[in-house]
Amino acid sequence: MNTQKVFLITPPFTQLNTPYPATAYIKGFLNTKNILSYQADLGIEVILSLFSKEGLLNLFAQIESLELDLTENAQRIVALKEHYIHTIDAVMLFLQGKNPTLSHLICQEDFLPEASRFAQLEELDWAFGTMGTQDKAKHFATLYLEDISDLIVECVDSHFGFSRYAERLGRSANSFDELYEALSQDYTFIDELLIKILAAKMQEVNPTLVAITVPFPGNLYSAFRCGQWIKKHFPAVKVAMGGGFPNTELRSLSDERVFEFFDFITLDDGEAPLENLLEHLDGKRKLEELKRTFTLVDKQVKYINHSQTHDYKQSAVGTPDYADLPLDQYISVIEIVNPMHRMWSDGRWNKLTMAHGCYWGKCTFCDISLDYIKLYEPISAKILCDRMEEMMAQTGQNGFHFVDEAAPPALMRSLALEILRRKLTVTWWTNIRFEKSFTADLCLLLKASGCIAVSGGLEVASDRLLELIQKGVTVAQVGRVTRNFTEAGIMVHSYLMYGFPTQTAQETIDSLEMVRQMFELGILQSGFWHQFAMTAHSPVGMYPEQFKVQKESAKIGTFANNDIFHLDPTGTDHSLFSDGLKKSLFNFMHGIGFDMNLNQWFDFKVPKTKVPKNYIEQAINQEEDYTLKPSSKIVWLGTKPMTKLISKNQKGRVLNLLSLSFHDKKESFNISVEQKQGEWLVEILKEIAVSNNKVYTFQEIKTHYEKAGLEDFELFWFNKPVNSLQNFGLLTL
Repeated sequence: MNTQKVFLITPPFTQLNTPYPATAYIKGFLNTKNILSYQADLGIEVILSLFSKEGLLNLFAQIESLELDLTENAQRIVALKEHYIHTIDAVMLFLQGKNPTLSHLICQEDFLPEASRFAQLEELDWAFGTMGTQDKAKHFATLYLEDISDLIVECVDSHFGFSRYAERLGRSANSFDELYEALSQDYTFIDELLIKILAAKMQEVNPTLVAITVPFPGNLYSAFRCGQWIKKHFPAVKVAMGGGFPNTELRSLSDERVFEFFDFITLDDGEAPLENLLEHLDGKRKLEELKRTFTLVDKQVKYINHSQTHDYKQSAVGTPDYADLPLDQYISVIEIVNPMHRMWSDGRWNKLTMAHGCYWGKCTFCDISLDYIKLYEPISAKILCDRMEEMMAQTGQNGFHFVDEAAPPALMRSLALEILRRKLTVTWWTNIRFEKSFTADLCLLLKASGCIAVSGGLEVASDRLLELIQKGVTVAQVGRVTRNFTEAGIMVHSYLMYGFPTQTAQETIDSLEMVRQMFELGILQSGFWHQFAMTAHSPVGMYPEQFKVQKESAKIGTFANNDIFHLDPTGTDHSLFSDGLKKSLFNFMHGIGFDMNLNQWFDFKVPKTKVPKNYIEQAINQEEDYTLKPSSKIVWLGTKPMTKLISKNQKGRVLNLLSLSFHDKKESFNISVEQKQGEWLVEILKEIAVSNNKVYTFQEIKTHYEKAGLEDFELFWFNKPVNSLQNFGLLTL
């Protein structure tokens, strides 16, 4: 029997609208081992404490006690403090979805006090034509919170940010010195709020082990603050760190000062290392038998990985458990009018993965040498749906964000079929590769199962660079896939990259022209440009000479080592393009600026594009090289037809026809076929209905037809009546 009690912590700040899933995953796993655990999202708890009447009273009192030389914007907010204090609780309830009628007051624009963030509203007037009252009010309320955030940054805590905290201290910190110095300073205003909440939780939970997840650089500082306070006030309690940041940044950690704040740091999948650690704390496992764990041994940092315990299969890690988290208190905000970013920050999403790792695993900019990407292991659609049903029962939410590196098309198909079979009403979205498997019919199936959006990497819209990246797609292929998703009614967001090694100014402008055409044609709805970053565990970082770039320094730091500064002698100065790329994209997303010359987005001379104006249009109009295979799966999403026998005189003989009337959610339609074929069609549509467990192949349908004594299957199946069913739910997968 394990005697440990684990306190799982997400430190400030990740998301405001939904819990970051790491602790819920670990708690779900610990449940399968009957290990007692409690979890807390200190980020949302700090936000709720800060953005409250009491929190703002304390904030303004602190600012006034400091006698600061305030900017004009800060002076305005302080002068309006009574209005902020009076409105804050109502606004937070509105953003939690508990006070929807407040939207009418907020939209009147004389309810909320306004400071500098509202200056951008004039630029966004056009956007509100497509936003309802609730959305418009959410955006106003978000600007209102951001104004208060600006005051906090200026006056009491320069590190503050809604979805990140002291991020600069964690990013590319080869040396621990700067962070160590910051941790030796007095608590900031936000630190004090954090520690007050942490202290109450520690008294309540009374754990033997605190496990802190650090997914991003923006969680690092507050994670160390938590560890520092626990080590001082609860010296008998052990403190461990895991998560995305240590997994990528701390793999060569050697600074022993880190272990003034933590006892253990684990890497990669956390289940087996944490289980081994708990066995060690229970006296059942020696220190040298831990798995993927850093600790201090004889005052030196030691990495221990001598455990014989295998990592757990995804089917064995349990269902994520969101117990203990204040699910009804997260707030939905609309920071910027970007369709996909809106989904990240608005609404509550249960987070799951379809597969561990990436099924492609070749992109040269990606950390494909690390286990969390390299080791691919999908979960069965049945187990996924079981977990979805469990999570819906627990959280009351039926929205799912599948946080895969890239969701596998075959598994997405199986998941969609299982969702439809079980008649689950769910909404879901995920990350994909724009590969040709996403046919028009597969996209229709995904839409029918509740898929509302996909995001994927177009990266650099240049076939030469896509080949160098080993993305496994071409620009034309991406165009056809995004068209398929768009025509099915699924929103498409594209990750865009500039600055890949050897990329020229000409290629950057040509890439922008490809993106412009995709937005103009309506086959992309959302996008975001990222500048290329070289990382230590990617092929580019490991073998820079193959990509004609040079590492600026080969020196390994004692703390974080992932981002690598590099020199690109054959490429252009990529940072020059940043503002123009982002400005043009912002306009394209909202249907503006398609007729402008590309050079007008930049304040320096750029080359003219060499991409033909109709390149993407021609690409998506090309006939796809798709052949129906005997193994292709055939599915019917439609309803059971109503039938009526009709007779026609044709050249002196009576022809018996069967009329089939179909009704879908929007319209009705009829087809007429020869009676025996019609009776067979009614029967086979019942057999291939998506509600059935068996999925028929094209060959099995043909055999079924011929066993019924009917002839000329291909002539019947590919004729106009059956062809018309393809527009109403007869899918070939």
